[in-house]
Amino acid sequence: MAPASRLLALWALAAVALPGSGAEGDGGWYAFVRPVILQGLTDNSRFRALCSRDRLLASFGDRVVRLSTANTYSYHKVDLPFQEYVEQLLHPQDPTSLGNDTLYFFGDNNFTEWASLFRHYSPPPFGLLGTAPAYSFGIAGAHNPTGAGSGVPFHWHGPGYSEVIYGRKRWFLYPPEKTPEFHPNKTTLAWLRDTYPALPPSARPLECTIRAGEVLYFPDRWWHATLNLDTSVFISTFLG
Repeated sequence: MAPASRLLALWALAAVALPGSGAEGDGGWYAFVRPVILQGLTDNSRFRALCSRDRLLASFGDRVVRLSTANTYSYHKVDLPFQEYVEQLLHPQDPTSLGNDTLYFFGDNNFTEWASLFRHYSPPPFGLLGTAPAYSFGIAGAHNPTGAGSGVPFHWHGPGYSEVIYGRKRWFLYPPEKTPEFHPNKTTLAWLRDTYPALPPSARPLECTIRAGEVLYFPDRWWHATLNLDTSVFISTFLG
């Protein structure tokens, strides 16, 4: 087990501000300076049932989705039918491939076309003053005998939540003032293989593995990279 200093706090109740509340107290403190793992906040069993491979293909197989390259800046976009992505591109990460060679379905969702699915999702019942939630839905990775999956290398953005619906997603996080050592076009898998083992304890990130039904809250501007340990279905609620 990793040292306690490298583990994220595990709470059964959220440590972020309730809608309409201030930032006082422990909850407000965590909302701005510390990631938190959340459990048991909502019942998304219906949403999970609708996210099975068969149900998604039946409902959305012919819909065109927009894929992004799995590098830090995700500049390149590719449009293709959802069924083609699932059946042809949802495979284990090649450890030698670069981020701009890996296509990843996350974030560029047509909310009108996917509304029949999103209306069954219950986000964490907590918010931050002055923000409005926006969903980003994704399916990525695939399990192979080495546990190698796809993921996105280090980047940062505003605060939000990430919930795993199926599978497991490993996270690596650094606070805003601590820029990680990484190459923006190398995959998380390559970073984990080539860079991570040589990091001294003081330079290692906070780490956790989020499993189905768990939610990670990440504060504003925290660096993070992800690695899907299984074929994973996940949804993020950005507080923008």
